[in-house]
Formats: sequence, structure tokens, C-alpha cells
Amino acid sequence: MMLHARVVDILKEKIDIAKAQKFIVSGKYGASIYFVGTVRDQNNNKKVTGITYDSHDALVIKSFEEIYKEAETKFKLKNIAVFIEHIKGYVALGDTSIIIAVASKHRSQAYEFSRYIIEEIKKRTPIWKKEHYEGEDSKWLKGNPLVDQNQLK
Repeated sequence: MMLHARVVDILKEKIDIAKAQKFIVSGKYGASIYFVGTVRDQNNNKKVTGITYDSHDALVIKSFEEIYKEAETKFKLKNIAVFIEHIKGYVALGDTSIIIAVASKHRSQAYEFSRYIIEEIKKRTPIWKKEHYEGEDSKWLKGNPLVDQNQLK
């Protein structure tokens, strides 16, 4: 079991999928899944121009570690690699805000593990999001743990 988890200050560096690939690559895994969250241009019928993320960094790392351990127990996996980085600061349209990479023996394990991690991060990790809108004031958003399940069907 391997975990890389951190918050990255956008003023100092950007998060990069190449680092995630390098961290999880191994001949012992048959599946690698990458989730890359990016800033989209619309939310609630408003034109979004960017997002500012803020966080309590130490609590974010603690949350990532707890979620990882819970997933490991829930899915009964010991031989897995997980990479999680979330950005802090202003992120422009199309830019990456989070990368989650999971490597495991089988693809079903990697998909389940990755999905569990992102949903739990959205539910309970202390990361705050301020959307910036075209022609309007910016607004701090309430948490949105999961898109309406009916939209996924």
C-alpha cells in the first residue's frame, strides 16, 4: 500500500499527471485509473470564469489519509497505490484542480477505489471553492458531495 497525498499551492507549482503516473507505475499492477478534475465554464446557469480553492492543508492531508484507509478496509485491498493532489489558489477554465490516480491488480478495484475517494473528498474534506462569474460577483459555494444520482443513470 502506498499513498501520496498533498495540497499544492498554485502560486508555487501546478499539479501534473506525469507525477501521478510516475508514483503509481509498477509491474505488480494490472490497472491504472486517473481522475482529473478540471474547472468547467458553467454552474447553475452562470458563466464561470475560474475558481479559487482554499483549504486547511493539514486537515486536508489528514482527510485524504483517512479516506484512503477507509477505502482500503471497505474494498479489502492491501496491494494498491494511490496518488491524490488538490490545488490551492486560483484555477482558470480548463485547468486541473485535482488528480487522483489509483493502481491495483484489477480494473474493477481501481474504478471502485477511485470513485470512493473522490466522492468522500467532496463530502468531507475541508476544501472551499469560490466561483468567479462573468459580469457578476464571485461566490463561495456550499459543499456539493455528489451530482444528483438521477443524472448518472
